[in-house]
Amino acid sequence: MEDVRKILVVNWMTQYCQKTFHYAVSLSAKYGAELSIIHVIDTLWLQGWNLPTMSQEESREKDMKKVNAELDYLIGSEAKKGVKIKKIIKEGDPIEEILKVIGEEKIDLVILRAHEESRIEHFLVGSSNDAIIRKMPCSIFLVKNELLKKFNGKC
Repeated sequence: MEDVRKILVVNWMTQYCQKTFHYAVSLSAKYGAELSIIHVIDTLWLQGWNLPTMSQEESREKDMKKVNAELDYLIGSEAKKGVKIKKIIKEGDPIEEILKVIGEEKIDLVILRAHEESRIEHFLVGSSNDAIIRKMPCSIFLVKNELLKKFNGKC
């Protein structure tokens, strides 16, 4: 792990992502690595729909505000402790966007949450972890449900 200089934590806006984020912060501090957090707003569902432009734009702005607010909340609590975290928000296909960021930012380690998803979460988030893992050009750290339950802010 000495070669880990840049860490990317993927945020899917689920109840488990906050704890995964805190785990990433702890690893980043332990190894002196730069930390970035990414959330991708999936816009693939818009393809093929004939919705009024105004409605799509309003929905997009609402989603952006929600994502920004959650990420600012997560980052803000760590910024008070002096931790610098880069916020990345993208739109499009989550897998493609995450892989692009990994390449552009020269990420060494990606941290993902790994747990059994409920049916609704699988519908909303999909099985993106599987697709990302198959295409991953760097190391991966999966935080399983059991680790999240035991995690108390320290690695």
